[in-house]
Amino acid sequence: MVTEHRAVAALRVFLVVLFGVLVVFQTLSLPGQFAYMAQESPEDAYLRWPATIVAVFWVLCVQVVIVATWKLLSLVKSDRIFTEASLKWVDAIVWAIVAAWVVLVAVFLWVGFNADDPGLPLLLFLLTVGVSVLGLLMVVMRALLRQATTLRTDMEAVI
Repeated sequence: MVTEHRAVAALRVFLVVLFGVLVVFQTLSLPGQFAYMAQESPEDAYLRWPATIVAVFWVLCVQVVIVATWKLLSLVKSDRIFTEASLKWVDAIVWAIVAAWVVLVAVFLWVGFNADDPGLPLLLFLLTVGVSVLGLLMVVMRALLRQATTLRTDMEAVI
């Protein structure tokens, strides 16, 4: 139990740091980077705002996962992880991954049909497969959580 509480505390510290870094990226770094790229490559300047919107959206999806993870950690700490309340936070994670995946597939298809070099489409394909695996893993984990919640509820009814 002591190790679990230390791990939860350490994870919360890293989640706060990660969330803070993502806010900086979302508000300063990404818009600034795409503005600089548009300035340096005027022929690609039309991509500035679509690229900024997509990148900021992906960061927002990661932030949703961080907040949901924080809430799940709160449920772990209070020994309420095997309740219906935890399922809505896992659902939030799944839907954030699905939203990011849909936009990633759209970007992959757009880049794939417009690219001269196979490097970026291959990288986007790799990311698409990785996010697909992550999303499907979360669906399986949600099913396991649902089963464990049902079993715990049944056990509490027996006791």
